[in-house]
Amino acid sequence: MIEIQNVTAGYGKSHVIHDVSFKIEVGEIVCLLGPNGAGKSTVLKAIFKLATVHHGKVLFRERDISKLHTHELLELGIAFVPQGRINFSTLTVKENLEMGGYLLNHPHTLKENMAFVLDKFPKLKEKLNDTAASLSGGEQQMLAIARGLMMRPSLLLLDEPSLGLAPKIVAEIFENLRSMVEAGMTIMMVEQNVHLALEIASRGYLMAGGKVVFAGTAQELKNPERMKELYLGK
Repeated sequence: MIEIQNVTAGYGKSHVIHDVSFKIEVGEIVCLLGPNGAGKSTVLKAIFKLATVHHGKVLFRERDISKLHTHELLELGIAFVPQGRINFSTLTVKENLEMGGYLLNHPHTLKENMAFVLDKFPKLKEKLNDTAASLSGGEQQMLAIARGLMMRPSLLLLDEPSLGLAPKIVAEIFENLRSMVEAGMTIMMVEQNVHLALEIASRGYLMAGGKVVFAGTAQELKNPERMKELYLGK
């Protein structure tokens, strides 16, 4: 599905991640773990052209997408939901979702895709005419993810989806992510909540200092002694 080959990337001339390589197959949930400042979010941004790739390649379905523009990545089936519950605050829920499908050329497709995301997040259906600013934090995160799903992507990049949310809301969102993967989607997720991430992920990569320092199955990463050793360097 997607392969990162020896990527060094950052912002401007600065390098944040160094010689990062990994591969994700169709239908997987793979999480990037590690302390703050490890470079996890920069990996996602490098894939989605929000960080500068200085060296290496990003391959999607064996095609080099390193030089493509963001709208071309969306058309290929890649969507990115950044951290921070970013929405168009003065627009309604419906308008936000329509913005997520702005590249769709047919009104019928837009309608179908909106029905799909509202089925995944029924709470939003009740608030279609409310502004994004009036929603709770959990509802705003649901809206951000739902907007990312409006193009029906095959690869969803998620940055800290549980950040600042109540456990009940997080559980609901993560269950939706699991169901999307069962329906054929692939998800790459940055997540600080290690326990939650590894409950739905099949594999994970641990980053530190801008590099991948360990790759393993979710079960291997659940080993507390192993994680302590990797995080603390002991």
